[in-house]
Amino acid sequence: MGSTAQIMWGILFGSLGMGYFVYGKKQSRPVPLVAGIGLCVFPYFFSNTWVMVLVGSALSALPFVLKL
Repeated sequence: MGSTAQIMWGILFGSLGMGYFVYGKKQSRPVPLVAGIGLCVFPYFFSNTWVMVLVGSALSALPFVLKL
């Protein structure tokens, strides 16, 4: 079982990931699409809250850094 912080961060990153996924699919842009899939899936693999926040922040910034 995760803590409340992990659940809330997972919901936040999952929601952001869904938005990136829909945007990437509609615009045919691979970076937001992959980042969206990653943001939706990655919270299941991390039990440490700080690692989850770091990985989620990196994946959230990815479409802004790689403008393909």
